[in-house]
Amino acid sequence: MKKHFFILALFACLCTAVFGAVPVGAAQSAEAEVSGDVAIYAAGTVSAASDAASESLSPGCKAVYLCDWRSGTPVYKRNESAHLPIASMCKIMTMLLCFEAQDAGRISADEEIAVSERAAGMGGSQVFLEAGATYSVHDLLESICIASANDSCVAMAERLCGSERAFVQKMNERARELGMTDTNFVNCTGLPASGQYCCARDVALMLGELLRHEEYFGYSRTWMDEMHHPEGRVTEMANTNKLLRSYVGCDGGKTGYTSEAGYCIAATAVRGDMRALSVVIGAPDSKARFAGAGELFDYIFANYTSRAVLDDAVLSSPCEVIGGKEKLVAIRPERASYLFCAADDTDAVDCVIELQPARAPIAAGDVLGRAVIYKNGVEADCVALLANEDVARSGYFDSLRDLAQNWNY
Repeated sequence: MKKHFFILALFACLCTAVFGAVPVGAAQSAEAEVSGDVAIYAAGTVSAASDAASESLSPGCKAVYLCDWRSGTPVYKRNESAHLPIASMCKIMTMLLCFEAQDAGRISADEEIAVSERAAGMGGSQVFLEAGATYSVHDLLESICIASANDSCVAMAERLCGSERAFVQKMNERARELGMTDTNFVNCTGLPASGQYCCARDVALMLGELLRHEEYFGYSRTWMDEMHHPEGRVTEMANTNKLLRSYVGCDGGKTGYTSEAGYCIAATAVRGDMRALSVVIGAPDSKARFAGAGELFDYIFANYTSRAVLDDAVLSSPCEVIGGKEKLVAIRPERASYLFCAADDTDAVDCVIELQPARAPIAAGDVLGRAVIYKNGVEADCVALLANEDVARSGYFDSLRDLAQNWNY
């Protein structure tokens, strides 16, 4: 009897180790129950390392999520859809809307913004803006990225939408557009508020979108700087993301902490051609937060790679032109193409160029064909091929010139 009981207990422990936190691809399907919430982990197209099923990454955290940035492929996740407070990680969406407004020309980096009494009095993490004073968009964005400044968040929200309430509405609209189905914002700072929640998967979605703005990295990589106030005061700013100095390749992210949310971080790191995102929610302390995110990065960089299939340079073979002043036009891919796969992946990859003669006139940027990437005979990616230059339509004298050049004596 005791022997049978021991065998059953051992089997139960093994099941818990295997299915409690499942790297994508480690099993066909598994369920994990955390605090009454059940999360389903479906097997992905990328297989996990053979020994990963018995691992438990970032232990002690309420939720974690690890994925490849380009493809969005999840590699490891636990309780990733649970509705949880995320503290200052809400500012990822605040920053995203600010950079999108800047790209759209609605604001510029050197624009001066007047700070309201409400913004100056936000409290929490702040850079102590002076009510009634003006600060540049550049300085405000830098203080949000580096020092997680609540006062700067509200100042930017009021500038863009007239009030924080209207800005929060835009935050929720943008969240829906990004497919963040388990998120509701109540403020732009992440300060504790009833009805405000997010999840690890959605945090990764909005951080991934923020990383599309190259100017963000001009702020996120900064370790220390100063906020200079109009009356001569200076506020020292130190980046809250300690992984910038402790993890090789980390160049961005956002931390968060409240007693309700625990210690949180969403970070990004790059190694070679692969950029990864890791999200940790509800770590028991700050050390565990950074250690957990680093452990996730270690796992993805050790077991996966991003295989370069097509770069964004001009192709060696041009496209034939019909009825143009030039007979050939150079072409380039719209973007580079990478395939995210296991580090030991040996699948066959082919790139097929589909291109037909193009009729003039042609403008640079016109779509002339496509490059189709196949993995084991199955389409894995498709990239548009664009004209790299203008080609005008040939005229009467061009036809005479061609006739003369091709005249057979």
